[in-house]
Amino acid sequence: MKQLAKCVAAAVALALALPASAQAAEVNVAVAANFTAPMKVIAAEFEKDTGHKANLSFASTGKFYAQIRNGAPFQVMLSADDATPAKLEAEGLGVPGSRFTYAIGTLVLWSAKPGLVDASAGVLRSGKYNKLAIANPRLAPYGKAAEEVLAGMGLLAVARPKFVMGENIAQTYQFAHTGNADIGFVALAQVMKDGKVAGGSAWIVPGRLHTPIRQDALILASGKGNTAALALIDYLKTNKARAIIRAYGYEI
Repeated sequence: MKQLAKCVAAAVALALALPASAQAAEVNVAVAANFTAPMKVIAAEFEKDTGHKANLSFASTGKFYAQIRNGAPFQVMLSADDATPAKLEAEGLGVPGSRFTYAIGTLVLWSAKPGLVDASAGVLRSGKYNKLAIANPRLAPYGKAAEEVLAGMGLLAVARPKFVMGENIAQTYQFAHTGNADIGFVALAQVMKDGKVAGGSAWIVPGRLHTPIRQDALILASGKGNTAALALIDYLKTNKARAIIRAYGYEI
């Protein structure tokens, strides 16, 4: 009888566990390279709070666009701009009505060397730098914004020969971080810790100097009906997720 009772108890426990397991799902997410740090934190909290798992891939927005057009198995895209998700939606590769701005990015001119970059970006005007890291403007919205800043300052032609161009903003940061470039235009999120720039020297670029970096999320066509995809989009709108996003220097 005791053995029978144990079997019945085990069966009941299994039956109770099955609905939660059945509800858990996974989603493959294409994440713009600039959003790497906050998204890793958000994904961990998302799994803890919902049971769903977000499998993250990081690259430039332009690269992801090409991959998605060629059938890459992503269900959600977190872009570094608003134009690419809009284009995917117009091309029938996104779920209509799912697109929204999850963050507004902040561009920063940063150097690993303390004191090299001041609050007025004097180093750009003086030209006293060897190499300038910038993300490929054709692939990365942060690179496009950086070009707009230089053009507005009348320095694009002078600076261009000194460019060290990264495929995405992550590689661009590596160029500046390792000293392969004296300075670099990167995302504030990449150099921020505990609400301030951690190490080196920086000029936080005023938003008025470039087109706003509106970063949009989109459920892709392959994610239609995916429970985890829908849950992730909703989660990004929660106060908890937004607090994480703000902590890395983004605006909402």
